[in-house]
Parts: sequence; C-alpha cells; structure tokens
Amino acid sequence: MSKLPPVRRIVTGHNDRGKAIFAKDDAFETQLIPSGDAEFALIWTAPDLPVDNNDPIDGREREAGLTLKGGSVIRVADMLPGGQSPMHRTNSLDYGIVISGQLELELDDGVKTLLGPGDIVIQRGTMHLWRNPSDTETCRIIFVLTEATAVEVDGKPLPELHPEQVER
Repeated sequence: MSKLPPVRRIVTGHNDRGKAIFAKDDAFETQLIPSGDAEFALIWTAPDLPVDNNDPIDGREREAGLTLKGGSVIRVADMLPGGQSPMHRTNSLDYGIVISGQLELELDDGVKTLLGPGDIVIQRGTMHLWRNPSDTETCRIIFVLTEATAVEVDGKPLPELHPEQVER
C-alpha cells in the first residue's frame, strides 16, 4: 500500500486595504485515526452558520470532533485498503466526494452501493458504515459536514451514534 500525497490547502483572505490575498498555502499528511481503518486530515472548521469571514482563527486549529455543533467541518479521509468503519450516525448533513479509489457505503439494513472517483454522496443522518473493498488501494474522500437536526421517527429523534460509541 502506498501512501497518498499530502493534502494541499490554500486559504484566501484580505489585507488591511480589503484586497484579496493568499493567506496560507500549506500541505500536510493525513494521520491515522484510533480505529486504524483510515487516516484523516482536518482542513477547516467554522463554529457558526452563517460563517463569520472576519474570524481570524485558522479553522484547522479549532477543536472539532467528527462534527462541529452549530458549525461546519471539511476533512480529507483516506480509507485504508480493507478498512471498515463501525456503523454510526451523526446529526449532520454530510457531502462526501470520492477523489480516488473505491468506497462501499452500507446502510443499517445491509443494502450497499459502491462509489468511485467523482461520485458524490449526500449523507442525511442515517446509520451507515464505510468500507474500502480494495486490498491494495487507498480511497481518498473529502467530507464536508454541517450540523443538522436529528431525523425523527414517530415524533422521537434518532440518537447520534458516533464510531467510538458503537461496538465493532
């Protein structure tokens, strides 16, 4: 298995006269997560919606879990060959864009679909897991997550189940 290239991030901003500038142009490696099935790189966070573009904090430096209550998160996930996440659900609207490799999305009833480069998934608070079906190729996917209300069934909100709360 070969490691994918570093993630390059370009952040724009303004100078003191209001002219657009490139505030940052950096690159960083993805880092292995505790479950050992993927590597993540946090790209940016914003604590509120709508976003305050006057906030001077580098969004990558903000504390964020899988999602950010009241805000948004963008991260790169490199799903390692043969890797599989636990079944989980978050109260978020997630946009996932596959950059390279293949990734299988499985729902809690066992129904599956395969995503490849250029495919986009809109994940709307459902129980699901991710699986890389390849024995050799890492799958790179970009996720943008925004907080959402919980899905309600019979007037009751479905609970969040984060990967660390779900037994493997």
